[in-house]
Amino acid sequence: MEQWISFISDVGFPIIVTLYLLHRIEAKLEAVIESIHGLTEAGR
Repeated sequence: MEQWISFISDVGFPIIVTLYLLHRIEAKLEAVIESIHGLTEAGR
């Protein structure tokens, strides 16, 4: 049981940080994609 707690404390924090950053990047990528679509529509 102590090994599991040690494993979660060692690996859990980096996983949470990674998921948080991926969530933030995803929102920004959506904005970039919408901007590109807007530019292509404006060019037609």
